[in-house]
Amino acid sequence: MEMNYNKNTLHQLEQELNIRIVPGTEVMTDVGMHRFVKSQNNSERVLVPQPSDDPHDPLNWNTFWKFSSLTCANVMTFTQGFGPLALAPMFPQLIKEFNSNLPDVVQLIGVPILVAGFCNFVWVPISTTFGRRPVLILSTLVCLVSSIWKAKAQTYSSFMGACVLGGFGAGPSETTQPAVVADVMFLHERGAYNTMYFANFFGAITLGPIIAGSMADHTNWRNYWWLNTAMYAFTLVLIIFGFPETKWHRAHPDEIQREAVKSSIPPTKDNGMVQTADVEDSEKKKSSPGLSGHLQSVPAPRDPYLGKGTPSKQQFMFFQCNAHPIKSLLLDFWIPLKISAYPIVLFASFGVSFSAVSFLAINLTQSQAFAAPPYNYSSERIGLFNIAILIGAMIGLATAGPLSDWISMKLTIANKGIREPEMRLPTMITYVLIMLIGNLITAYGYQNAWNWKIIVIIGYSCAGIQVAALPAVTSTYAVDAYKPVSSSIFVTITVVKNLWGYGFSKFVTDWIVSDGYVPTFMTNAGLATLICIFGIVFWFMGKRFRIWTRNSSVHRM
Repeated sequence: MEMNYNKNTLHQLEQELNIRIVPGTEVMTDVGMHRFVKSQNNSERVLVPQPSDDPHDPLNWNTFWKFSSLTCANVMTFTQGFGPLALAPMFPQLIKEFNSNLPDVVQLIGVPILVAGFCNFVWVPISTTFGRRPVLILSTLVCLVSSIWKAKAQTYSSFMGACVLGGFGAGPSETTQPAVVADVMFLHERGAYNTMYFANFFGAITLGPIIAGSMADHTNWRNYWWLNTAMYAFTLVLIIFGFPETKWHRAHPDEIQREAVKSSIPPTKDNGMVQTADVEDSEKKKSSPGLSGHLQSVPAPRDPYLGKGTPSKQQFMFFQCNAHPIKSLLLDFWIPLKISAYPIVLFASFGVSFSAVSFLAINLTQSQAFAAPPYNYSSERIGLFNIAILIGAMIGLATAGPLSDWISMKLTIANKGIREPEMRLPTMITYVLIMLIGNLITAYGYQNAWNWKIIVIIGYSCAGIQVAALPAVTSTYAVDAYKPVSSSIFVTITVVKNLWGYGFSKFVTDWIVSDGYVPTFMTNAGLATLICIFGIVFWFMGKRFRIWTRNSSVHRM
């Protein structure tokens, strides 16, 4: 419920609409005498959340600064995701270089995946306490150091240490961009931009092996990490000059009321809202020109800064001050653990996890399958096969986000302008089928040594499509339901996903040797299908689950 209605307004709207408004339910149309700030492009589209009348509010920023902040977040996500899984085509060279074996070099991917998940218990509290900007800068700096270390490492232990440090630095690539999207974009735009995030993240993971395989074959595998070093240096400069702070405090009505009581002054307009100390008096004065903002009895004026705002100098400081930093840090450490018991967050966590591991399975097994007889392909050729995944991810980007937003908008119109987060869930149906096809083709293709064209063009492409789509839909559903803790949601998602990914990487090689490719791939695919089928339960019961948590403190953060 991003509109942050006070209790009296909420009660009035519920009576007029004859529905129950709980966190996640959004009123996307004018109701009776209640008027809201609307989009510039479509005067009938209510903006959620309502922007403030401050030109420095990220929701009010002009196109350049919104594009700049999202571009920096995208570049950071891409560069931090570009390295970790690029090791897969290098496995033969790494085994030779460090006198190691396949299970051990697979752990050069598995262990950093685990670290990247849990390190967000450090990064996200910093992000929510001091802002997104210091996290982007510091994490990129850590990755820069890690990349130099990888290029110069002479032993397996040293290289593992560099990979662990890189995993710690790359943690924000899985949590920060969704928070930035929620900071600067309105509800009706988030589906497309969150899909862009997943396509970008998994696209980077896919493109890395393509380049790494060719460099390992034709130059030296160490040169790939010098390329990473240059990319991190460029990203660091881009963030410093192009990424203003996007975190913006939007006061909850209870907070406004408390401050008003302390000062003995009736609450006034804040964040585009009007609060009144005496509701009956406000009813009598509905037409008063003093009542402006997003709730009034006459058509609301447009936000004068909508699409015209710019960041302030303060928003380019290294970090933003916090009155209670220790309390905030401890609270942000606790929140991911708390919300991990919420059904919607659990659904999103497992939905993202099993979909992502369907992609990870291909990454971890492609050398094992294609470098061995009857294929005997080179690292370069195996790396190039990932182009199919990249193309699939682009197809997922082009279809999933817009489709999710379109379905949600159509269902919102049919529901008389009331949007529920569950309206995104029907989008999953198509992509679940694509996920199953991709796993079946890849598993049976590997097992029976099919022509590589069938495995790569169909199996790999389907893997790319679903990994850009399913995680975006399920995670956006959770963010829509619990927007104030969007960063914490992605901590929970990332921990679950990376734990499952680490476990899979730990046993996948021996599992395939013992039982073959089909049981290995289809176990995860079956779990992914099962959790997606639970989407039916959330379609009917999702609002009830949100009612259970409607009084949680997470909605007032």
